[in-house]
Amino acid sequence: QEQLVESGGGLVQAGDSLKLSCVISEDIFSGNALGWFRQIPGKQREVVAAYRASGPASPFFAHSVMGRFTIARDDSKRTIYLQMNDLKPEDTAVYYCTADPRSLVTGWAKWWGQGTQVTVSS
Repeated sequence: QEQLVESGGGLVQAGDSLKLSCVISEDIFSGNALGWFRQIPGKQREVVAAYRASGPASPFFAHSVMGRFTIARDDSKRTIYLQMNDLKPEDTAVYYCTADPRSLVTGWAKWWGQGTQVTVSS
């Protein structure tokens, strides 16, 4: 069954860190681009960080999170992570784990998790 299950969201204060996890089903994990989108209220959804379908080298990061967020993966657990440091109120959003056979940097993904809320208070 095709499935992406996120966890780790919550309410934090500005400057705090938070780590999101996403367990991905076996039929999606291998050979696809994997990463994270977010939906900020009133704004267009954006890709935050993503691995390319070719593998873990040179992951993509949105300019707004560069230097603060990192992406990691544990292939043995079919899990990807989003480590978010120095969080800002403008990072408040629903974060989605996503996958696509081609690329996530286009802003489109074939598969989506249910989303996890991250709220950063000032």
